[in-house]
Formats: sequence, structure tokens, C-alpha cells
Amino acid sequence: MKRTLFIILLFTIAIIFVGYYALKANIQNKKFAIILQAGKETHEGMARATHALLYATELKGKGYEVVLIFDGAGTVWAEEVSNPDSQSKLLPMYNAIKKTGIHEIVCDFCAHAFGVKEELQTRQCPLLSEYNGHPSIEKLAGKGYQLIVL
Repeated sequence: MKRTLFIILLFTIAIIFVGYYALKANIQNKKFAIILQAGKETHEGMARATHALLYATELKGKGYEVVLIFDGAGTVWAEEVSNPDSQSKLLPMYNAIKKTGIHEIVCDFCAHAFGVKEELQTRQCPLLSEYNGHPSIEKLAGKGYQLIVL
């Protein structure tokens, strides 16, 4: 009887450890693509841009893989924060992100549509046009990225 209880206890402990490490490994493999589509025209756009940078910083700081995508009207934020003469309130947050190694992407099509492509090309910003002129969301999803759109 004692031996049976001991074996059950060992199996229970083993299952708990295996489950814990499997969960930990799953969390460590999480990847996030934060897509900023908000423009600069409103307070809401500023809030979305601020939170895109905030979320990217927090996730990267906790060890997650993070890609920050400037898409749609969000390409104007990419132009603003990459501008060496910018007085943007987001500049300190953006500069901190640059130091963390977060990968950035700017939509080529949208940069052109919102009139900022030439400035971004001059500043050597990473313009992508993988799917009909836009960055490929399927490519990121296929690599396990969870998409967060702001």
C-alpha cells in the first residue's frame, strides 16, 4: 500500500514538472507582431501609437520576440520618429525600442499612399512589399506570431 502511494506520488510530481516546463517553453516561444495603423490626426491615434511602443517594449523586455509594423496611416508615425529633427513626444520611447533590437517593418504601399515613402527611403527605413505591396501577415502568422492591431 505504501509503495503504491509512493509510486502515485512520484508520477504526480513528474506530471507537474513536465506540465510546468511545457508551459514555460510554450510561453518562451511566443512571438508578437504589433501593427500600428493609427495616424497622427487625433488623440486616439497618439494613444494607439504610444501603446504600440509600450506593448512592444514590455513584451521584448520579458523575452518575447517582437516585430513592430507601421502600416496604413501608421506609416506617418514611422516618418515622424525616424526624422532626426522630430520633436515628437514618442521619440524617447521609440529610441528606447531601437536599443532593444525590436525588428521594425514599414508598409511600402502605405508609405507611398500616405506620402512618406521618399523620406523613409532616405532614412533607410525597412520598407516591405511582400503581398500586393504590403508586408505579409500570413508569413508572420505562419511563423507563430500573434498579431496585435492598434
